[in-house]
Amino acid sequence: MARIEYPAIVAYFHDGHHLAEVAEATRIKFKKKNMDAYTPYPVHGLEDALGLKRSHVSTVTRYVIVTGWCLGFILQAWTSSVDWATNIGGKPFVSWPAFIPVTFESGILMGGITNLLVMLALCRLYPRPKTLVLDPKLTDDKFALIVPITSGEEESDIVAYLESHGAEDCVVVEGADRQTQEYQMRPAILRTKGVLTHEASPAPAH
Repeated sequence: MARIEYPAIVAYFHDGHHLAEVAEATRIKFKKKNMDAYTPYPVHGLEDALGLKRSHVSTVTRYVIVTGWCLGFILQAWTSSVDWATNIGGKPFVSWPAFIPVTFESGILMGGITNLLVMLALCRLYPRPKTLVLDPKLTDDKFALIVPITSGEEESDIVAYLESHGAEDCVVVEGADRQTQEYQMRPAILRTKGVLTHEASPAPAH
């Protein structure tokens, strides 16, 4: 799930590719570095549009795979030449071509397990009493762009920009109540002809 930095504007869209286009335009216009999004399925190019950095999962996995190769080879070499040295048909004690399959599989085993554990840790996919849900429809047919509001920014300007680019609805998340397991939300402020007003549309159910 996306990590919402409070307060933040949540803009809803019906199309994933449109969401990606608006996300990139919003990031550039308001110089945002901490935006995020909710989507019911992966949207190609969305991570680049949001300006997200490359995940550390692949880097960690790459190092662990190499470590697994080394450990697998060392284990076989030590067993064959030191712990249980046996002359088999006059072959060298460290007959490395025979070690390749186990060496390869050792790296794959350790890399696969590490990949899973690191992904679960970085995505915070661990058991918890209850996960806060912003809107149940975000796992079905809705898309949401999360735009944190930094100090000194006009909420109404961001809302107006998002709505002018096709946002169907905008709400503001001000925090989360862990006791009731709900987000604290309110209608977004929109500037209409120089007058600040709250949008009439109600906040989505959570």
